Amino acid sequence: MTSAAGRAAVPGQAPLWQQAAESFAAWRCGDRDALDRLVRVVSPVLWQVVRAYGLDRDSADDVVQTTWLTLVRTGDAVRDERAVLRWLTVTARREAWRVAETTRRMRPSDDGSLEAALPAHASAEVEAVSDDEQRTLWAMVHALSARCQRLLRVVAFSDRPDYAGIATSLQMPVGSIGPTRARCLTKLRTLIETAGGPR
Repeated sequence: MTSAAGRAAVPGQAPLWQQAAESFAAWRCGDRDALDRLVRVVSPVLWQVVRAYGLDRDSADDVVQTTWLTLVRTGDAVRDERAVLRWLTVTARREAWRVAETTRRMRPSDDGSLEAALPAHASAEVEAVSDDEQRTLWAMVHALSARCQRLLRVVAFSDRPDYAGIATSLQMPVGSIGPTRARCLTKLRTLIETAGGPR
């Protein structure tokens, strides 16, 4: 890869796509901590991708979170682990565009600059399928424990989570937040697969 996202940020460090590929492959082989590493490495890139669509911070956080949840739900569709970085960025762009378009429609007084930067409008059928998938996904999230829901909603996919605040709120050691996040995502994936959801 030759893009800025795919190059190493530090001399001597493996390219980002390679770090992502290795973490993704390890996660699929059962290493729960590998998903935490993948999230930590790629989230800053996804944040930049999403913010380019003019979303505010809360909306951008939601889009990045949805991107990671989509990977948990449909990660088996990524046949080649070397493609996971591209898969994540494309998924984030599509979701960011969908949210930005919805926001634009709700603000008809916008100057049109956002509309000009967005791709062609998706069909009603595509939007309906996307909305249905999102509802199903969040129904699975709501089936998790309150602690898992809190982690996934508040800190799971933030590149700079307030670990101290969350640790105090959930009465858990700061050092256990990352591993707990990985366990919660694994539970979510199991729930989705058990329910027969799309892979």
